[in-house]
Amino acid sequence: MPSDSRGSQSLPDLRYIHELAKVFQQYELGEVEIETGEHRILLRRQVEGVAVAAPQIAPQAVLAPAPAAAPEAPAAAPEPVGDFITSPFVGTFYRSSNPDAPAFVEVGSKVSAGQTLCIVEAMKLFNEIEAEFSCVIEEVLVDNARPVEYGAKLFRVRKL
Repeated sequence: MPSDSRGSQSLPDLRYIHELAKVFQQYELGEVEIETGEHRILLRRQVEGVAVAAPQIAPQAVLAPAPAAAPEAPAAAPEPVGDFITSPFVGTFYRSSNPDAPAFVEVGSKVSAGQTLCIVEAMKLFNEIEAEFSCVIEEVLVDNARPVEYGAKLFRVRKL
C-alpha cells in the first residue's frame, strides 16, 4: 500500500476491510486480527453485538511494555508450552463424531498429517479438524462440548 506524496502511510483499501467485515459477520466471529507489514486490522464483536473495524498503522520499532501485574493478584496458571493444534473457527469443540463414539484421539495418540483430531461445530456445520503434521497428542486442552474461539489452543502436541 503506497505512501502519499508527503511520505505518510496510507490506510488499507476500504474494499478489503468491507470484505473482511462481511466474512466476520457471516461466520459470527468474536474477533479477527490481521497484521501485514505496517497495517493492523482488528474486527471485534462488542458485548452489544456490534462489530467494530479499526484499521491501525503500527510503528515498526515501537514495543509497549506489558502492564505489570498487581501485587495482590494471585499467580495465574502457567501457560502450556510446546506446539499446539488451534481452532480455525469460533464454535463448539467435540472430541468424537457423536456422543456414543470414542474420541478421535487420546493423550499419547500418535497421529499423522491429515488425521482427524476433533470436530468444531460452527453455525450447524460440523468441521473436522485435521492434523497439519505428524505428532503425538500430549494434552487435550478443551473439555468436550465446550465453546471455543478462533485460535483457541485445542491440543498440546509434540511434532514427530
